[in-house]
Amino acid sequence: MNFTKLVPNIFYVDIQSGIKTFVDCLEFKIGHNEIDTASPFCVVEKDGLRVNLFQNEELAKKDNPEFRLVTENIEEVYQSVSLKFPELLHPNLSRITIRPWGAKEFAVMDGQIGIVIQQW
Repeated sequence: MNFTKLVPNIFYVDIQSGIKTFVDCLEFKIGHNEIDTASPFCVVEKDGLRVNLFQNEELAKKDNPEFRLVTENIEEVYQSVSLKFPELLHPNLSRITIRPWGAKEFAVMDGQIGIVIQQW
């Protein structure tokens, strides 16, 4: 058996919140766009990663996932996020911190999801 990707679906009350987090803040690109339809949806992509964003209020209210993005340049990512989108920094992990398990981490949140940025 061989797998090449895991592609999560994330549901938002307003898909624009997800676009702000992934496209504007984390610099993903929109690879497939159905944002201006009756059931807004898009696929965002970066560095071989892919995430499906959906606007669906009912499902968004049932799920608040947390993800980890692993990087080799956490200081660069933190610098970009903290300068451009400080309001997205998670209040409990708003600075790069060495965690008890040895990883450097900081986190962002957009009201729907949490994303821990991590470097080992």
